[in-house]
Amino acid sequence: CKAIGVLRSNIHPFFVISRSTRSPNIINSNKITVKSLNLSISVSERHVSIQTTLDGLEGLVDLNGAGRKSCPLCPEEKFKACYSHKLRRHLQNLHWKVYVEFEGQRMCICHLPCRQLKLVAHYHCVVCSVTIARKTDMISHLKRHINKGETEASYSGSSDAYEIMKELGTNVQLLPNHTTPQKTDTYFSRKMKTNRQLVFCSLAVLAEERNPLECLDAFGATGIMGLQWAKHLRNSVKVTINDINETCVKMIKENCHLNHIRVEGNRSGRQLDGAGDADSPIASVEVVKMDANVIMHLRPFDYIHLDPFGTAVNYLDAAFRNVRNLGIVSVTSTDTGSLYSKCLNVTLRHYGCQIVRTEYYRELAARMVLASVARAAARCNKGIEVLLAVALEHFVLVVVRVLRGPTQADASAKKLRQLLHCQWCEERVFLKPGSMVEENLYRQLPCQCHGSMPGKTAVELGPLWAGPLFNTGFLRRMLVAAVQHNMEDIQPLVKTLICEADCTTLKTFPVPGYSADTSDQSGKRKTTGEESGNVLKKIKADTSLEHPAFYYSIHRHSIRGMNMPKLNKFLQYLTEAGFRVSRTHFDPTGVRTDATLAQFKEVLTKYSVPTYSSAPPSSAVGSDRRQTL
Repeated sequence: CKAIGVLRSNIHPFFVISRSTRSPNIINSNKITVKSLNLSISVSERHVSIQTTLDGLEGLVDLNGAGRKSCPLCPEEKFKACYSHKLRRHLQNLHWKVYVEFEGQRMCICHLPCRQLKLVAHYHCVVCSVTIARKTDMISHLKRHINKGETEASYSGSSDAYEIMKELGTNVQLLPNHTTPQKTDTYFSRKMKTNRQLVFCSLAVLAEERNPLECLDAFGATGIMGLQWAKHLRNSVKVTINDINETCVKMIKENCHLNHIRVEGNRSGRQLDGAGDADSPIASVEVVKMDANVIMHLRPFDYIHLDPFGTAVNYLDAAFRNVRNLGIVSVTSTDTGSLYSKCLNVTLRHYGCQIVRTEYYRELAARMVLASVARAAARCNKGIEVLLAVALEHFVLVVVRVLRGPTQADASAKKLRQLLHCQWCEERVFLKPGSMVEENLYRQLPCQCHGSMPGKTAVELGPLWAGPLFNTGFLRRMLVAAVQHNMEDIQPLVKTLICEADCTTLKTFPVPGYSADTSDQSGKRKTTGEESGNVLKKIKADTSLEHPAFYYSIHRHSIRGMNMPKLNKFLQYLTEAGFRVSRTHFDPTGVRTDATLAQFKEVLTKYSVPTYSSAPPSSAVGSDRRQTL
């Protein structure tokens, strides 16, 4: 504990983990501790800033000796070496005075360069070894540990510091604090399971069209997405998992061995115990340590998935540079603060769009990401066909097919338009294409708010993607892939997307035995003009009548003092009125329809009932008397 040479190092090891060579024995468990994997853990000493008494803190330095001495918790540039009396006062007033106590252990403030991002004062958590800057944040962090029942210090021999997560038959081992991207290298979020399954289904559909596919997971982290591709699609895909962080690359290789997957280029590495057919590798992946932009510039791929922490706009140009014709690029954006109209300056900086908070803000976010994707593709003389756009609480996912050629690029660029949004009634309409200046843009809005309200009533948003957000045929094949791979969690979502793409309430879905027409597919990569033409014809056949843009919230436009009908009943009333209508995954109370807002409110008013219509006559009479008075 007093080894100053180790304590003053930039890297403070909390765990020294030696893994046995036995293959894991996992039986019907989603979360398995290291103890069940026969992993032997020897835990190192606690961090030097965690002490029980002031004497223990002062004991880190020989204060009785002569000469100048350095502080064990401060770098030389912050606190120079001094004599014992001054150093003792420094330890008491700066480090010990502001400690945070937890079960008898006192976490003193530390100024050493433990955090790679910046040199700031911080605390080391006694439970999970995370570094937190503010004292109040550390207290809240410890309260969360107590609420979860995690009260055992990590350095005291706890075997739960390392855990194994199983998802879709794929096992990955997770480091402590895997849910906090700022505090761990190998980030893993259980809330992104829906995202991973949607991406998997889109890749499975592309693998049916042509194989083998060269696919890239540009930001591997734990490698779970690429491992799922390789484990379930086997020889149909050649998976490359990339990450720039050395810790992530090591973790990905360990997870490959955990799932009996061979790492290409590393055949002389550690092998699994029990050589034989049962333990032979079931697939192979390539693990690369490289910047995402560099690898996408160097090598062509058929399928590219981008899932950085935050926005993905910095990687779009590289993604479209070498992606093959009729390939697929899927982009996951998790910067919901800027996408969902909470940080408008960041939105303008990243996406070049002017937006405001609206009732349809999630679809606005999806169209904003698609606009950035279309511009990046057009710069590389490529167009896009949108296959899927999903915006949920934690992420925005768009999946597009790449169509090579300047003609396709021009067609995609023409679908970028400005949106006119009324701030009074929230009616909206895409501006008509053209470069001529109109005298009065308010004429394009169906509402009459500008004539009845003072001042300017509408704002111009965008540029946004004005084309369709879904491809019905592709979504139907995704549903088949979800059924085949037992992905029950996303099947209701995909069914909602199919109805939304057709803008209908009729739920007609393919049976589990359904398979797409593959008569024009030879199993090889499409290279000739005739084969590419066949795929383009199939793409056009998959595209149905374009769905209406945006949706209305039934609660947002309800009439005061009236009981509105149930949502499913209201959809039926709109259909009977002659409008196309469907529900939307963007908003559980939203209605996608080709009716204008005035027509929407007219039908809603017609079938709404006064709140007190069922009250006794006496109460109604009393109500009338009160209104008269």
